[in-house]
Amino acid sequence: MNIPSGIWIPFIGTTLGAACVFLLKNQIQPLVQKILLGFASGVMVAAAVWSLLIPAIDMSSHMGRFSFLPAVVGFIIGIGFLLIMDLLIPHLHIDSDKPEGLKSGLKKNTMLVLAVTLHNIPEGMAVGVTFAGAATGNSQITMAGAIALAVGISIQNFPEGAIISLPLCSNGTGKGKAFFLGMLSGIVEPVAAVVTIMLTAWIVPFLPYLLAFAAGAMIYVVVEELIPEASQGSHSNIGTIGFAVGFLIMMTLDVALG
Repeated sequence: MNIPSGIWIPFIGTTLGAACVFLLKNQIQPLVQKILLGFASGVMVAAAVWSLLIPAIDMSSHMGRFSFLPAVVGFIIGIGFLLIMDLLIPHLHIDSDKPEGLKSGLKKNTMLVLAVTLHNIPEGMAVGVTFAGAATGNSQITMAGAIALAVGISIQNFPEGAIISLPLCSNGTGKGKAFFLGMLSGIVEPVAAVVTIMLTAWIVPFLPYLLAFAAGAMIYVVVEELIPEASQGSHSNIGTIGFAVGFLIMMTLDVALG
């Protein structure tokens, strides 16, 4: 199966966001960070529903009243996969001094990048499986819908790239290195997309499970990381507004283009 160039769209979003380190001050205002985190959450939830779970259920319509089953199974496995990765991979969240995962001697900057890289994996898988579904001619997934998902995740990745590169710079990392690390956190997405496309080419009957798997992994990231970080401290309603905006944009993209 040919690898579609669209898998690079999310990575471009991350790269452009990381480049903000050359244009902005070496920190993100708390209110801005809250709205960006909320926005990213909204995009991911809408993508999980309209781009992944609904197509997974539609693909299983031949199962009648049990058409929900592949979506349920895949979703649970996706949640479990990210839970295990969260417990095993050493990482550190923004504005936190307590590392998570297995104990390691990794530097703080490295663990900050790993935190973002960890939840970029399901996003890359989501893009890969939708492009693979469209390429196989599945009527439930169109190429326009796959591109819409990639664009939506790219929009979400823009603030994500800034959220990692700017704090790194404010902590003493040079602008060039901060940009590189922010960009590097997004490279896992096209890699995950390519791996998923290669696997999906051989296991087309499992597409509904793979779609739901990606949805479960993305929802895990939103509930476990993004929403709590957007709700900390005062003015948590700003994060809620960001969520609503991101949700509506992604829903509109998916329905209009899908």
